[in-house]
Amino acid sequence: MDAKKYVNAIARKIRCDGKKKKEIKKQLLLDIQMRIKQGERLEEIISQMGMAEEIAHGFNENISLKEQKRYVRNKVLKIVIPIILVLLFLIVYVYWMLPKQFDIGRSGYFNKEQVETAMKETIELLDAGDYTALCDRAAPHMQTILNAETMEGAKGALSNDWGERKLFGAIYMIELIRGNSHFAVGEITVTYENVSATYRLTYDEDMRLSGIYMR
Repeated sequence: MDAKKYVNAIARKIRCDGKKKKEIKKQLLLDIQMRIKQGERLEEIISQMGMAEEIAHGFNENISLKEQKRYVRNKVLKIVIPIILVLLFLIVYVYWMLPKQFDIGRSGYFNKEQVETAMKETIELLDAGDYTALCDRAAPHMQTILNAETMEGAKGALSNDWGERKLFGAIYMIELIRGNSHFAVGEITVTYENVSATYRLTYDEDMRLSGIYMR
């Protein structure tokens, strides 16, 4: 251990403010350097001075209780405040990332009539089995599932024989915001000859199909 490390080890255990601690470190180093100049070896000096804890305890006995409490409080704050700031950041980030719903009528991204038209066209293409046209209007991540095998499997969970489409029901829609991304989410119940199916369709800001759910 060199003189600096030894003095730093002592200073770390002294409960006082930074200015006073700096003065103590400076004085301890000067004392050690003076003794080295007089021919003493550092190992002997450290052995005679004692353990860092013992020396620090001696200094702490001469520091007022009020100043020691202030030192401990400030040390705790230095640890606690960054933790609180990180937690606050995480809370804000999680809230920002959580999906939030808004009235689509007030949206600056979507038009209700445009979304309604897109939903009906999507359902018509699904009924016609025109998956090429659907893929052309879909986001990249949707194009792998817009095929006869996947869609017929989803329809089969409701019925193997839907029959002809008879009626579009009322459409309910919202704007969904997740982070910086905006989505139009619409739900509609469609009546067929043998079954009623409820579609939940999601579109991104470019009105590309980004989600489909049937029940």
